Amino acid sequence: MNTLKTKILTAFMMSICLLMVTAAHANERYGKQKVVYHINYDNPKKQAGALRNIQNHINAVGADNLEVKVVLHGNGLSLLLDPGALEKLKKFKHANADETMAAKIDGLKNQGIQFNVCENTVRGRKVSIEDDLYDVDKDDVVPSGVAEVARLQAMGYSYLKP
Repeated sequence: MNTLKTKILTAFMMSICLLMVTAAHANERYGKQKVVYHINYDNPKKQAGALRNIQNHINAVGADNLEVKVVLHGNGLSLLLDPGALEKLKKFKHANADETMAAKIDGLKNQGIQFNVCENTVRGRKVSIEDDLYDVDKDDVVPSGVAEVARLQAMGYSYLKP
């Protein structure tokens, strides 16, 4: 029995070492990155795919080597739209911030990912930041989604639209 425990412990330790070497190799390969993910579409499957892409990006590069901002405007606000708000906000077809999506958003935010919301869309579609959007506060709101994407690109952020 003692030999079995030793073998299991050895296998476990080798797995940890392999993960550490893999992470170190990924960091060497990719280095530090600044990326803006642009979401302006109301497609629940595509939005969930975008969040998976972001998580995969973190897994490959490492949270310490990655600065990601997700900019949402227009129909893209549906990613953070509370399902209870859909009835009063007729310009949206979907409200995708259900429990599953909220958990994914929380997971990304806990890894340092920032979500920015377009003030033009909020104002134009009469969205209440406090009542209609999931986990958005005034500091997350930018004057213009498209202008924010351009600003971030000018600051050296790579542009991705999944």
